[in-house]
Amino acid sequence: MATLDLQLGGSQTVPEDADDGVWLTCIECGETFAPFDDVRYTCDDCDGLLEVRYADSPTFDDFEGRGVWRYNAALPFEEGVTLPEGDTPLHRVPDLEEDIGVRNLRIKHEGMNPTGSFKDRGMTVGVRVAQAVGVDRLACASTGNTSAALSAYGARANLETLVLLPSGKVAAGKVAQASLHGARILEVDGNFDACLDIVQDLASRGEAYLLNSLNPFRLEGQKTIGFEILERFYEDEGRFPDRIVLPVGNAGNTAALYKAFRELVQSGALAPGDVPKLTGVQAEGAAPMVEAIENDLEDTKRWDDVETRATAIRIGNPVNAPKALPGIRNTGGTAVAVSDERITEAQRDLAEQGIGVEPASAASVAGLRKLRLSGEIDPGEDVVCLTTGHLLKDPEAAAEAGADPEPVPNDTDKVLKHLQGKRVSLGGDGLLGKVLGYVR
Repeated sequence: MATLDLQLGGSQTVPEDADDGVWLTCIECGETFAPFDDVRYTCDDCDGLLEVRYADSPTFDDFEGRGVWRYNAALPFEEGVTLPEGDTPLHRVPDLEEDIGVRNLRIKHEGMNPTGSFKDRGMTVGVRVAQAVGVDRLACASTGNTSAALSAYGARANLETLVLLPSGKVAAGKVAQASLHGARILEVDGNFDACLDIVQDLASRGEAYLLNSLNPFRLEGQKTIGFEILERFYEDEGRFPDRIVLPVGNAGNTAALYKAFRELVQSGALAPGDVPKLTGVQAEGAAPMVEAIENDLEDTKRWDDVETRATAIRIGNPVNAPKALPGIRNTGGTAVAVSDERITEAQRDLAEQGIGVEPASAASVAGLRKLRLSGEIDPGEDVVCLTTGHLLKDPEAAAEAGADPEPVPNDTDKVLKHLQGKRVSLGGDGLLGKVLGYVR
């Protein structure tokens, strides 16, 4: 495995503008900034992405408690606006593990967070920062999960919340969450990237505090996924996983996990050779990160036309690509695109193991299967697949992928006769290829 650039990079001398050992550093030019004196999302000098830095990098011994704030030694505050979040399961899936053909397969199910997705981890930190900088309106662009999380945490903090959604492109379960939590919902005639352009413009005018993953504090909460995976896997297996496979939309999780591992390497808690390979999966209709990896590009090229039923990763301009591409390359990982059909099959595969996820989540398992079949992933690897959102986030997709209801008469004997009918598989019939029918 490649272990290049696993240190945090740049000077770790605490700058004068640090606040209690916390500051912001531009990943492009190295300029540093105070973390809470002003609202900023990118570098004042070169517009590069910012990263949160700390005077002390964490070790495993620094962590205590449960959930996201167990890791407060690696976060900017002792505690945030919490519901609470984190402490999600790392499922065993023996049948799927055997079918795909790896030594150990575990599923990190982030759909078990309070609002049903990993976004809660970023919001518990990000909304706390919003309080620290003194804003009164929060805003995000969203394919759904971000809006649900921000709406809930904004409500908890008694802050006005504004969400911009691409019209007709967000799953009903997610819009319902934002609505019920009291957010003001604006439907934009455009895709997610158009929504993000508008939110960034509003933020630059001081009209709202942006809590998309362009905000570096969002990723601080999300990096706790990496800490949890390492701790739990080591507790169960006595070693760290070889690879983490995850869906990629805006690439925030890829960047966040890479930062978590770099901090542990910096402190000496994690050996460079034990850093898992970060492997990103995108839908074929929205795959700019895969294009960049396959063509060895320094940055992604914006895809203006993106389409996939995996709405949570229907993104053509991943803002965290400058942080995430080095994460994939420097850990020896890769990126792969999968079809919507393979995503649906993986969603069913997980459901058969009792794990209910939305389509974008299942992309990680679809990507693992594709890479295993191609020989990119070895049979002896220990793999963790990250699933990012709950099945009920997109109930329409779940219903379409699942079995059809079977009408029966209002009579017990006739119900029993129906149940004794010969069960047959309908076979690969589009999205309902695995639905079971009955010959009566």
